[in-house]
Amino acid sequence: MSSSSATLNLLRPSLAPPPSSLRFCDVRNSAASYCTSRRLALFHLGFALPQSQLLGAKASELLRGERNTLEAAPVANLAQAGTAITKENALEWVKNDKRRMLHVVYRVGDLDKTIKFYTECLGMKLLRRRDIPEEQYSNAFLGYGPEDSNFVVELTYSKSFLYYGVDKYNIGTGFGHFGIDVEDVSKSVELIKAKGGKVTREPGPAKSGSTIIASVEDPDGYTFELLERGLSPEPLCQVMLRVGDLDRAINFYKKAFGMELLRKRDYPEYKYTYALMGYGPEDKNPVLELTYNYGITDYDKGNGYAQIAIGTDDVYKSAEAIKLYGGKIVLEPGPLPGINTKITACLDPDGWKSVFVDNVDFMKELE
Repeated sequence: MSSSSATLNLLRPSLAPPPSSLRFCDVRNSAASYCTSRRLALFHLGFALPQSQLLGAKASELLRGERNTLEAAPVANLAQAGTAITKENALEWVKNDKRRMLHVVYRVGDLDKTIKFYTECLGMKLLRRRDIPEEQYSNAFLGYGPEDSNFVVELTYSKSFLYYGVDKYNIGTGFGHFGIDVEDVSKSVELIKAKGGKVTREPGPAKSGSTIIASVEDPDGYTFELLERGLSPEPLCQVMLRVGDLDRAINFYKKAFGMELLRKRDYPEYKYTYALMGYGPEDKNPVLELTYNYGITDYDKGNGYAQIAIGTDDVYKSAEAIKLYGGKIVLEPGPLPGINTKITACLDPDGWKSVFVDNVDFMKELE
């Protein structure tokens, strides 16, 4: 068995090949797909982040025309949609909505290099990729199973960033790590080292528990925490973000997002508290890990990490519930210009961005 095959066996369960609709697809020659991906690219390249922060003032001026076109496009009116909900029925609706974490989106400086690291060192599969030469933009979806049933990563890359003197993103201090369940942390670390990966924490018990963990960095500096908890149906199991008020964050994600508080632990000796939030047991579902460090109320979010996408049966009601419970809508609900996928985007009380995607439209996009 090759070392690459061994990596796959250690880092993920045995999986059948993904359906043909989920395999690598190149849309550079499709006019229709070009139109779709072009607008998705504009959305992913910082709809909630000021262009001046993301690209610099000069680039912001050059992209302002297209940005204004996107933002000026008509969106569905909430009153016309007739989906207004109140606090009295919002909690019940959110709780019963069919939600799951779809993918996490972030920006990388060298897409091919990052894909190679994820497939060879982390054992992920490349599910699909879109290259838009005219836009100097690409994105790729990778994970441990097909997107219709697994939480995956979406990597976005814009070649135009290099033209403005930016060759690496600022990850900031707010983003923590992504978590991956593995069968044997020590063997996984050995294989990652053999492939040239950077290990930032050698295998050993977590300081706040007995689970064996290790940490590695991808080529862009994003941290992945390997957790020896046995193989799970969702090996990509965690996204850790730091927050300034944990109780406020828990309350928001419970009421506005419909997540469950799976567990909460306080470690006074280490001066931090964390909470795990999700849509089901953590051994079977990906979770959001919210961490509060004593005395720190604000973090630099950088411009690398973008958002988590969550499926919903109704983006209009989702937006209403988010407003009711203290979130900020940064993209009103409705279909994206030029395509039919309905989405809405919001910021939580700490400024972390999430996107809600219509479940039916998401499945159609995969087809």
